Amino acid sequence: MRWEPVRRLAFGSIGAGYVAVGTSLAHPAQGIILQNFTDAYMTFSFNGIDDHIDMAPYTSTVLDIASNKTIENALYQAQGDTIWVKQSSVGPSVGSVSVSAFYGQPVAAV
Repeated sequence: MRWEPVRRLAFGSIGAGYVAVGTSLAHPAQGIILQNFTDAYMTFSFNGIDDHIDMAPYTSTVLDIASNKTIENALYQAQGDTIWVKQSSVGPSVGSVSVSAFYGQPVAAV
């Protein structure tokens, strides 16, 4: 398992329209952790258009997409995808949101 660098977005950058949380995924993700460290409800999107996941203030969620699958037989969040966020109603006044992602790397034969 390998981790991508965490992506963060401060509360002042989050508004009523979708904003990217950092850069797009550099690898096909087998797992994603969404964290809402703000004092407001957030909505996350995987295409920047549609609402996909609502999160209460100060909560997190783990998307275990394929952590227990082989690389050949797994479902992934696609490389190049971006995770987006917007406020659900009232804007946040503190904190940030973050996205962490991990992916599998085959072990070299010895």
